[in-house]
Amino acid sequence: MKQHQFEQRHAVLWHQFEANLNRQEKLLHRLGKSERFHVDFPKNYRTICHHLALAKDRHYTPYLIERLNQLVLRGHQQLYSSHGHFLTDLLLFIGQDFPRLVRQEYRLMGVGVLLLFVSMICVALLTIQYPDFVFYILDNQMVVRVEWMYDPQSDKWGEERVASSNFAAFMFYIWNNVSISFRTFASGIFLGIGSIFALVFNGVFFGAITGHLINIGYSVPFFSFVSGHSALELTAIALSGGAGLKLGMAFLAPERYSRVQALKRAAGVSVRIMYGVAGMLVLAAFIEGFWSSLVLIDPFFKYCMGVLFWGVVILYFTLAGRNYGG
Repeated sequence: MKQHQFEQRHAVLWHQFEANLNRQEKLLHRLGKSERFHVDFPKNYRTICHHLALAKDRHYTPYLIERLNQLVLRGHQQLYSSHGHFLTDLLLFIGQDFPRLVRQEYRLMGVGVLLLFVSMICVALLTIQYPDFVFYILDNQMVVRVEWMYDPQSDKWGEERVASSNFAAFMFYIWNNVSISFRTFASGIFLGIGSIFALVFNGVFFGAITGHLINIGYSVPFFSFVSGHSALELTAIALSGGAGLKLGMAFLAPERYSRVQALKRAAGVSVRIMYGVAGMLVLAAFIEGFWSSLVLIDPFFKYCMGVLFWGVVILYFTLAGRNYGG
């Protein structure tokens, strides 16, 4: 679609949305509070976010992109600065904004996914083919600990015996997963190199463990343990790397902005992605702490649940928050 056709089709919506913003901002300035949003305001905001993404993808003029970007920024400020609607805002973020942001940055998110999963699969296959390769990645103490965690005779699988209860394990997994994810994200500020290293390192580490446990016949306890939470946890780590790469790209390719301005703009997107990542990791930790380690549940049922979780994650990031209109 040509730009002038695009502008003609949506100009009325943009004008109405801008008028609503002006009215909200005047009320806030005069009375110190804003009126309750019209029911269509969040929907129109999401639509304009979609228009902005289309304008960028189609390489429309900078003037149009900047205009839509200003509408999105002002709309976001009004929508998320209003008080008393926390639950509504949270549900809106989960159901619409988070998956849309991930799709908006699909190139960098895809790089994060490839770096993590390709390195993990390659190292797992290499370790299966050459069993001694695991010792190039893990020291003897780590290998012994991993074997202990997934011993088929254990009363619980996957736990490092650091927690005396499921709740303690849940809290440990939150701390552990969030720390890995945050390091993967924050290290991206070093021109993206830190995020690349973190993704590959984690992929190699997970792959070596996977290959070794397959070699020694511990496949059932290992895969039945990780199947439940792996979709959320691994995807979250990959997205963290993609968010970190966005910070690095702001330095490497700031486009028409200064590097400081580019970094601020990139951080505005990346940090919001990390909010969603944090939620994914909390949910993954809950599954890991209260479900994954249970040995009384049939492994086949755990595998089925794992496939279901992977399907839900893929469909969520593929379909959630889509606007199928023009």
